[in-house]
Amino acid sequence: MNDMLWRKLAPLLLGGVLGVAQAAPPSSYLMRYDDVQIDVVAEGSGALIVLLPSLGRTADDYDVLAETFVHEGYRVLRPTPRGIGKSMGPAQVSLHEYAEDVARVIAHEDKGPAIVLGHAYGNWVARTVAADHPELVRGIVIAGAASRKFDSRLGGYIDKSEDASLPEAERLRYLRMTFFAASSDPKPWLQGWYPQAKQLQRQARAATATESFWGAGHAPMLDLMGAEDPFRLPATRDENKQEFGDRVSIAVIPNASHALIPEQPAAVAAAVLAWIHSLPRGTR
Repeated sequence: MNDMLWRKLAPLLLGGVLGVAQAAPPSSYLMRYDDVQIDVVAEGSGALIVLLPSLGRTADDYDVLAETFVHEGYRVLRPTPRGIGKSMGPAQVSLHEYAEDVARVIAHEDKGPAIVLGHAYGNWVARTVAADHPELVRGIVIAGAASRKFDSRLGGYIDKSEDASLPEAERLRYLRMTFFAASSDPKPWLQGWYPQAKQLQRQARAATATESFWGAGHAPMLDLMGAEDPFRLPATRDENKQEFGDRVSIAVIPNASHALIPEQPAAVAAAVLAWIHSLPRGTR
C-alpha cells in the first residue's frame, strides 16, 4: 500500500466527498446474451470499476462506495446476480457462469480492462473472472475474502442472520458474530437478503474446483479485510501473499468485520484508490 497516497486520499474521503457537487444518479440497463439476462446498475464515466456483492445480497450494499468512486472519476458497474430481480439465467451453474455474466458486462462497456471488486462470496467470482478472462481485468480486490480454512459454524451463522422467521434480537446477535464489528450497527443488514439466490450461489461454489479460480490468473490482487473479521483471523492474513507473492497487496481496515464495506466505506475507498494508483499505468 502506498502510504503517501493513503494519507492524501483518506482525509478527503473521510471528510465526505459526497458533500460536493453531485454526479448524475445511477441508471440501469439489461445486458442479454444467450438465455441470460443481467440487470446492471451503472454510473459515472472513466475507467471501469465493477462491484460484486456478497452471498445472497445485491450491490445496493455498495451505494456509498460507488458514489465515492464516481466522484473520483470512474465508471462504476454493479451487475445484479442472476436469480435476483430482473437478472436471470439457468440455475445449474458453477462460478464460471457467474464470471461469464460479469465478463459480458465488462465487454459490453468496451472501455478497456476493469478493476473487479468482489465482496465475500463475490471475491470468488472476481477471481474467476480474472482466471477466465484475463484480457478484461486490470486487477481484482478481494474484500472480506475468507481464508482457505475457517470456522465451519460461520456458514450456519450466515443462515441465521438472514432468517426472517427468527426474532430480531437473535438475528442481530448472529449478524454481530458473523459480519459486524463491535462498533458497527448491524441493523441495516436485517434487510436485503435473497435466500433462493444464496442457495444457488452455494451450489455454484460446490460445483467449481478451487484450483480453477483461486489464483485469479496473473492479475494484481488487493486483499482487503476487516480487522475483526472472523473469516480472516490474524494468523491467516498473509496467506494469499505467501501463495501468490508480490502481485498481492494487503490492507486491513480497523473497526470493521466481514461486512466491511457498509461498516467503513470511506476507509475502504481510500485503500482501493491508493492501490489502483499504485498499479502500472494503464486505463487510469
